[in-house]
Amino acid sequence: MNKKLSMIAALSLALSAQSMAAEKFTFMTNWYAQAEHGGFYQALAQNLYKDAGLDVTLKMGGPQVHTMQLMAAGQADCIISDNMQALESWQQGVEAVPVATTFQHSAIAFLTHPDVKDKADLQGKTFLLAAEAYTSYWPWAQSALSLKHARVRPYTFSIQPFLADKTLVQQGYITSEPFAVQKAHAQANVYPISEWGYPPYGNSIVCMKSTIEKRPQAVAAFVKASMQGWKNYLQDPSAGNVLIRKENPQMSEEQIAFGIAQMKKYQMLTGGDAQTAGIGIMTEPRLKQTWQLLVDNKLIDPAKVPFAGSYTLQFIKDVKVMP
Repeated sequence: MNKKLSMIAALSLALSAQSMAAEKFTFMTNWYAQAEHGGFYQALAQNLYKDAGLDVTLKMGGPQVHTMQLMAAGQADCIISDNMQALESWQQGVEAVPVATTFQHSAIAFLTHPDVKDKADLQGKTFLLAAEAYTSYWPWAQSALSLKHARVRPYTFSIQPFLADKTLVQQGYITSEPFAVQKAHAQANVYPISEWGYPPYGNSIVCMKSTIEKRPQAVAAFVKASMQGWKNYLQDPSAGNVLIRKENPQMSEEQIAFGIAQMKKYQMLTGGDAQTAGIGIMTEPRLKQTWQLLVDNKLIDPAKVPFAGSYTLQFIKDVKVMP
């Protein structure tokens, strides 16, 4: 009997130690829960984070949620951002470091009417742009696509002005606005600007430099489990979708399916360097292109934001979760 009690006590202690070992980790996305975050919800649903020793909380972003500021204030350990925004945050004194990426290229696209067959046909068009465009892709587009003198109007996150005016070009994300156009039974050409040379990664995992220094094991565990979550999500997204719809009931199954189809169509996770180095991979040359873009457009001061130290590959280079 004493032996049995001892075994029970030992088991209880082991379970208690395992529970105590789960390290709390908060990750904040850049929008309401959606397919573009599917791998993270999949990892949570399939206990991949738990198995890696983490107690992960996923928090949704949104239009009025300043995730970079919240992370700097200690409200999140890491966030979804991109390597361009991370560099710009250094300019403001926030040492935010990309540690891996979700998408191998940006999801930003220009939506045009059928008369635009190529980037040369953008000349003379009026663009609908959100405020964030002016410190991200628009300076690049003005230079690379010869749009310095293009007319611009505010984008109000409605496709109705675009549908009503055939002279307009609208910003969008390949997983979002094209779905709205489709639901309106309209037509639009979708041109991902990455195909025209826009270099940043999309939906990167960005952490504070201090978090990386103090909690490298937790960051490494989160990155590895997340990449496996993404692989699983692309194979069978059902588990992740349950959590997505629980967090964001307004997200329809139809829109989730559209988002997944677009991510696969454009090889957002599986294209580029991911084909040979695994989901989530980043490379120094690509990161350097974005840094140089910001320097050339005077969006960052290289003296304040040196390229060295503004990123790390230590957490993703050896993960190699192959598509």
